[in-house]
Amino acid sequence: MPEIDISGLAVTFGKGPDTVHAVQGVSFQVAKGESYGIVGESGSGKSTVLRAICGLAPVVGGSIRIDGKVLSSPRTPAFYRRAQMVFQDPYASLHPRHTVDRVLAEPLVIHRFGDQERRIEQALDEVGLGKGFRFRYPHQLSGGQRQRVAIARALILEPRILLLDEPTSALDASIQAEVLNLLDRLRTERGLTYILVSHDLAVVSHMCERLMVMQHGLAVEELTRAGLQARQASQPYTQALLTASQGYVGPQQQDR
Repeated sequence: MPEIDISGLAVTFGKGPDTVHAVQGVSFQVAKGESYGIVGESGSGKSTVLRAICGLAPVVGGSIRIDGKVLSSPRTPAFYRRAQMVFQDPYASLHPRHTVDRVLAEPLVIHRFGDQERRIEQALDEVGLGKGFRFRYPHQLSGGQRQRVAIARALILEPRILLLDEPTSALDASIQAEVLNLLDRLRTERGLTYILVSHDLAVVSHMCERLMVMQHGLAVEELTRAGLQARQASQPYTQALLTASQGYVGPQQQDR
């Protein structure tokens, strides 16, 4: 049984002539411990899929199952302990007037976790920051450090699933590699399941065993990492993405 099973997912925004069919009949499955990628240009619907899983987008059709159970709407606290999301922009996802300590303590308080002191220090250590960052504000951190805090916030509830929405696109190239390697290590150490959304084929190839290509809200094609590396795309849109990414580097050539 797959850990995540998306079947015929449809998401619609607006009404009447202003209706936008953001996701149309998308289906895929993700095994426990797998890292699954969703790629496509801006507006393809890839981030909306993640928001639908989290209950942040209006699902009008299809089903979302975790461990075979259909998710209820609204999502239960148990779901958010099981699955957490890391957003694209670390500058926007952290409250500017909250210290790192408060950012990390808040989910623990909401979900009534004990031993907060130890959990906060452990979360900071796991993302390579350490307790010296605990009482800093977001404006005192670099972009990469902010995203590490966002990852620590997602991990502090000990979820099994991370939904990653372009987690490195707002960062410099050198920092991107550090954050991707961090996410790779955390998945191995914790046995996590990832769904990673990105427009960058190199990022997806580095992180994911399989990927789905989306265009105009539709699932165009599904590929393995090996198929992507060998440029075995069968659909013209996927072939165009490969052609456009002339700087694409296969995983065997990257410094992991």
